[in-house]
Amino acid sequence: MTEISHWIGGTAWSQPGPRVGEVFNPATGRVIAQVAMADECVVDAAVGAATTASVEWGRSSLAVRARVLFAFRDLVEHQKRDLAGILTMEHGKVASDALGEVTRGLEVIDFACGLPQLLKGEFSENVSSEVDSYSIRQPLGVVAGITPFNFPAMVPMWMFPIAIACGNAFVLKPSEKDPSASLFLARLWAEAGLPAGVFNVVQGDKEAVDAILSHPGIVAVSFVGSTPVARYIYETATRAGKRVQALGGAKNHMVVLPDADLELAADAAVGAAFGSTGQRCMAIAILVAVGDVADRLLPRICARIRRLVVAPGDQAGAEMGPLTTRDAHSRVVSYLERGAREGATLLEDGRRLRIPGHEQGFFVGPCLFDHVTPGMSIYTDEIFGPVLGVVRVDSYEAAMHLVNTNPYANGVAIFTNDGGAARRFQAEVQVGMVGINVPIPVPMAYYSFGGWKQSLFGDAHMHGREGIMFYTRGKVVTARWPDPKHRGVHLGFPQMK
Repeated sequence: MTEISHWIGGTAWSQPGPRVGEVFNPATGRVIAQVAMADECVVDAAVGAATTASVEWGRSSLAVRARVLFAFRDLVEHQKRDLAGILTMEHGKVASDALGEVTRGLEVIDFACGLPQLLKGEFSENVSSEVDSYSIRQPLGVVAGITPFNFPAMVPMWMFPIAIACGNAFVLKPSEKDPSASLFLARLWAEAGLPAGVFNVVQGDKEAVDAILSHPGIVAVSFVGSTPVARYIYETATRAGKRVQALGGAKNHMVVLPDADLELAADAAVGAAFGSTGQRCMAIAILVAVGDVADRLLPRICARIRRLVVAPGDQAGAEMGPLTTRDAHSRVVSYLERGAREGATLLEDGRRLRIPGHEQGFFVGPCLFDHVTPGMSIYTDEIFGPVLGVVRVDSYEAAMHLVNTNPYANGVAIFTNDGGAARRFQAEVQVGMVGINVPIPVPMAYYSFGGWKQSLFGDAHMHGREGIMFYTRGKVVTARWPDPKHRGVHLGFPQMK
């Protein structure tokens, strides 16, 4: 049985303890590893190592940090298929989706490699007679990331490259459901030359999370997960005086107007609803069909669903894999039963799916409900599985009301060929990330990721310029200097050290 440990002070760190967790292969339903569960002492050891390392790392030059980041970026690029294989084994993602996750994480590393440009301050000469004023941004110290099971590589890579580039030391608490990617990345950091203790991993569950939230040595916490947990993280950590960005849940809508390209819309709806088995915070969960578009669009969606290849993620040609856990499987099935009882029409029932040789795997096929109404639990709740609901409305205004009155506001998309309608939509919709004929509008790394309302607790979105601001604090200096002294002649080419 493989044992998955912590990573503290630049090495795998295992401390005998009373608690371990089980890690499953979701395609078979079998236990493939045990993961250590950190307690307060383990978290304290990680913070201690990070605190010691953060002093020198925070003082290191931008040139040194950039070299380490470029080396790390090259290692991830060359070993991305190995990392993707880990995601397939523990999460269940199909190979193409797992590789896509790693690639989106790499984009943030690419962005962080530009830290000399990103950390530039401002300078004003002669704000008063012979007095200059300028701003600088400095690292916070030790920061932590608490990341979800659905993106065990990408979401951590939304956090730690920027935090480390800014001069902080980082403590990562990954999901205990698929923890191996964190150690893979830790070893790549060590190989890239990152000083021991700058990047640390503590495995575990709520006990480890609570230790992080209360630890006085941690200055800031980043989190991605469900809304109830995001609220708990935010309230607990801010009460302890920490800076917090906590990204919560979602119920993303895709509005389809009658003039839309229906072939494009059908492709987009199926890809965005069932990619990664619906286990994405940016997945489309609700399709809002305006006017008569549902009767023309649904046959196209059903035809595409029936052609999807659902299989173990490492099988050639697989397009959709299993859910990650047995609990997730049970939850999705319960919502299918509830939706039917509440009066929605189940057009595609994924409970009928059977994968020969993988009967114990956590598979549910694509599911499609028509005639969903806002009062149904399949509309109000974040199911986090391969379930797409269709709500029929009469007008653009009704669609907009539906989206804007939803308590979640992570992502939204509109499909239309009317530029005026699209421009009006982007101005009026009360959602943090908007797609126009793009179903999953995840921003590139140089823009920031984050929602509104119950999808975000805190002021800062993730990565992009807001990520730089989150992991640094500003300082303004006002200076007057006497005439400089002569320092002699030096003909050597100036070097960055």
